[in-house]
Amino acid sequence: MNAPGLEAVADILSDAVTGRVTPGAVVQTGTSSAPLWTMAAGHQTYAADAALVTPATVYDLASLTKVLATGALAMRHAAAGTLPLDAVVADRLPQFATQPRITVTDLLEHAAGLSAHRQLYLEVAGRAGYLARIAAQPFAYEPRAHHEYSDLGFILLGLLLEDAGGAGLATQFDQFVGEAVGEVEIGYGTSAAWRTRVAPTAVSPWRERMLAGAVHDDNAAALGGIAGHAGLFGTAGAAGALARWYLSLWLGRTAASAGVPSAMAVRFARRRDVPGSSRALGWDTMLPTSSCGSKLSPRAIGHTGFTGASLWLDPDRDLYVVCLTNRVHPANGGDGIKAVRVAVHDAIFGDR
Repeated sequence: MNAPGLEAVADILSDAVTGRVTPGAVVQTGTSSAPLWTMAAGHQTYAADAALVTPATVYDLASLTKVLATGALAMRHAAAGTLPLDAVVADRLPQFATQPRITVTDLLEHAAGLSAHRQLYLEVAGRAGYLARIAAQPFAYEPRAHHEYSDLGFILLGLLLEDAGGAGLATQFDQFVGEAVGEVEIGYGTSAAWRTRVAPTAVSPWRERMLAGAVHDDNAAALGGIAGHAGLFGTAGAAGALARWYLSLWLGRTAASAGVPSAMAVRFARRRDVPGSSRALGWDTMLPTSSCGSKLSPRAIGHTGFTGASLWLDPDRDLYVVCLTNRVHPANGGDGIKAVRVAVHDAIFGDR
């Protein structure tokens, strides 16, 4: 990326901070083989004495969990045959025996008929409570008739993956990361060593406190902070390492890694056939209205997170962009981050 392009990104981030879209941000871009650059802007909060954001700042990755953790583990288990993509949910979770027949693929595509979001944390807690409550809910639509982005579906995927692996999501994810990219700063929850580097999110009315190092999503909190839809924390560099891992598999430059063959990565990145849906398996795909702007190739995939995180990968340019913010601080914020994301990606991809 040339100097004018870098200057444009710096200006966009500076304007986002001064305009109080977000207290701070970190952007990293790179290829399948290496990061190209990392840029930090702003502070962890709006307080006068707040710590500066640096490339080492840790963010709540929110729904990036769906692709970086749940999607990655789903690829591993699908390849191993321990949780095939055509596995029927009711065969694994008998609580769904009287519900419409849905599969792991349906859940990954957000096309299983489940409602988008429910404040189940006000009613239940833990695996058993969530499983019973989700199974008891009437389906919102006929499975595969269309798609509706659903946290509930990915909560179920997390439970299925725990059963398939005989271990908790955090344990399985840590093992996967170690095999895939080695020691990087990403995982469920926050370690003591990270605490001063974690960007706070927002006040949770339910928990009656500002969240700093505790998962922002209340349903994930009620599940112990470890869930299929949210719960990951990490740095832009760590998310970038996983982006490089995926791109290398997707482009066939690595035949297999961490139990995932190249063909499986390609399969997960392919848009599916649900009417009106832009979804692949876990990932979203490129549309003119996407959060990644208008300059990525049609094969690009990505995902966003409510806290202000995003990740997009473009195989035709062999390029990824991680953008982490805490735009929800201090009270869940507005939607100005949408324009910031588009501007950042247009500046980066318009230069290539």
